[in-house]
Amino acid sequence: LNTNELIILSCSTFSLSLILMLTASMLAVSMANKDWHFGFNYTNWPFKGGRPQSQNDIPGPRNIVVGGLENWQLNFNYTNWALKNGPFYLNDTLGELPFLACYYCLSKCHLVFKYDPPINDSTIPHSVYLLPNLWSFLTCDLRKATMVANTTQGGGEGFEFVLKKWQPYYFACGERDGNHCKAGQMKFFVMPLFRQWH
Repeated sequence: LNTNELIILSCSTFSLSLILMLTASMLAVSMANKDWHFGFNYTNWPFKGGRPQSQNDIPGPRNIVVGGLENWQLNFNYTNWALKNGPFYLNDTLGELPFLACYYCLSKCHLVFKYDPPINDSTIPHSVYLLPNLWSFLTCDLRKATMVANTTQGGGEGFEFVLKKWQPYYFACGERDGNHCKAGQMKFFVMPLFRQWH
């Protein structure tokens, strides 16, 4: 090999090593988050090469009320709620019990939107829209959004939504031409994980 080929080979080897080192570092840092129930924080750490020990101690399906005790209403930060109550899993349904009960369930969980249906002028109506992308979410642009629950579907037991696909889900209230989304913080997104990652 001539000098130029050696330089190219050493640069290529160095670049690959650097990329591998950066990737491993980023993975280690992301897995060390103590709020996640997997990774290098020793939560669910396998014993002697076995499967991770499960913390599932609540049997059967559980529901997650969007917003917890606050339900789906104005002036509550749902983005913050979603970040604090994640991770969410495929086949979760947005539901009826506090989220933490769902986190440990053995099977399917449910996320439910609960809000008062419009009865008279004193009730502020709400709805649930699924936004198509991040830009629509950031700008509260409802033009291409899909209504998944109208103003009456949040009453009683609430409206259930199942996270069926591995994709980001962007939710927002579509009332008052998106003003509930913009000014009232009635929006959040979730990216469900596969339950095996738990």
